[in-house]
Amino acid sequence: MRIYCDFDGTITTTDTTDFVLERLARPAWRDLEAEWLAGRISAAECMRRQVALIESDDARLDAVLDEVTLTEGFAHFAQSCAASRVPLAVVSDGVDYFIRRILRRHGLEALPVMANRFAGGVAARRLEQPWLRADCRAGSGVCKCAATAGDQAGQIVYIGDGRSDFCVARRADLLIARSALARHAREHGLRFLPFTDFHDVLRHVDRHHLNRGERPLVTSAN
Repeated sequence: MRIYCDFDGTITTTDTTDFVLERLARPAWRDLEAEWLAGRISAAECMRRQVALIESDDARLDAVLDEVTLTEGFAHFAQSCAASRVPLAVVSDGVDYFIRRILRRHGLEALPVMANRFAGGVAARRLEQPWLRADCRAGSGVCKCAATAGDQAGQIVYIGDGRSDFCVARRADLLIARSALARHAREHGLRFLPFTDFHDVLRHVDRHHLNRGERPLVTSAN
């Protein structure tokens, strides 16, 4: 079994990129958001152009990122996966630097992260997109289907909340969803389990293990 988890709005209680843009970007980022929502530009293009509008030094950026909180129970869930040797990876259409800064603050820097790459310096921020695929159905900078495509063996558990998760949701053997992803799953007849926090997620994963005749996750990394 491998577990893949979205970051913004799933691991965190807020969309980290939007939080940074609200605090540190020129107001034109909202116009780009409206263009994307109207379908006039792709999610990948929207993110590239929005990140270029961020105006701050690294210290101020880090201070904003340090305000972002994790969804209740995530650190414990990650530790339980590690203790049970169940692979857990973050797959996000967000920004790698933002994600790693937040995870490091909680002692979770060892988690693998697949995300857009933050580059450039002050007044020259840019977003590199190594996981971009021209045929991505979501038009995202990180094609989550491509990011998980090499995983052919074993069960895939996917945890998410948003539009960038729609396509990969169909690949999951166990889908755990909330917000827009849960609505999408209902509308398209996809089986899923709802969650509020990662205590719910841990219960769902353990029940899935037990149904397959496997042991539940170890509940402590010690």
